[in-house]
Amino acid sequence: MARVWLASYPKCGNTWLRLLLANLGHDESISRGAPRLAGGIASGRALIDEALMFATGLLTHDECDRIRPAVYRHVSELEDEAEAVHFADTRFLKTHDAWTLTDRNEPLLGGAEAARAAVLIVRDPRDVVASLANHNGKSIDDAVAIMADPLDMLAGATDRQALQLRQRLLGWSGFNRSWLDQRELPVHLLRYEDMLADTAGELSRLLDKLGFEIGRDAIGRAVERSSFEALQAQEAQFGFREAPVKMSEGRFFRKGRAGGWREELTAAQCARIEADHAGMMRRLGYLPESG
Repeated sequence: MARVWLASYPKCGNTWLRLLLANLGHDESISRGAPRLAGGIASGRALIDEALMFATGLLTHDECDRIRPAVYRHVSELEDEAEAVHFADTRFLKTHDAWTLTDRNEPLLGGAEAARAAVLIVRDPRDVVASLANHNGKSIDDAVAIMADPLDMLAGATDRQALQLRQRLLGWSGFNRSWLDQRELPVHLLRYEDMLADTAGELSRLLDKLGFEIGRDAIGRAVERSSFEALQAQEAQFGFREAPVKMSEGRFFRKGRAGGWREELTAAQCARIEADHAGMMRRLGYLPESG
């Protein structure tokens, strides 16, 4: 089965896209079971432990990185068939890993042998920062600093074992640059704001780029089942297993809109984000071209 990476910096819409894709592959809404049916993440330790048949907890971060390319190239069944996001001959797998090389100069995610394409989901960093602060239970100023840190990573601690393997983020700009500039895989860019404005249209265009022929009715049903109103109601009733316990506001599906930064950030915070990420923001259409 072929693979497509769903790549994003955290809090840019990856979970929403997975739910849309998961609902496309089912006749009935999978919303109540969405936390499982949304599939896993490339860095999931349990998934890779099962593939390797030994515990990656016995290895250092660098040793895990050296193993990961081979796992992605040669092991196609990284998650239970009933839980994965898949249809036709393609499996979609989430990653928060920037496109990086191991210390053996191999693409961490296995290169072209491991996937046929990637979808890069991006979001205005001024909106990302408030969502990230809520997700991490930190202040907005802390989140601004984290997003600008090229050394920031997920699950990188050495004094305890996380449920996921280390993921290098490279900061918001560095993450997006790494995927856009690599030449191993075709990358389909998807802006969160465009998905909000025309969910059915953007989903249809993405599937067309990936070579799928999906009917308008099926796409409409998936969009309806995956609306933020529906997801918020389902989270309130059933919870959401991907939600961290330290969230500031206590919910994963927080607002689901664009431009909220105008109400949530100070002028100084906006100015710092724009100074930190001006080049990538212009490249992605979040700031006008200078001059």
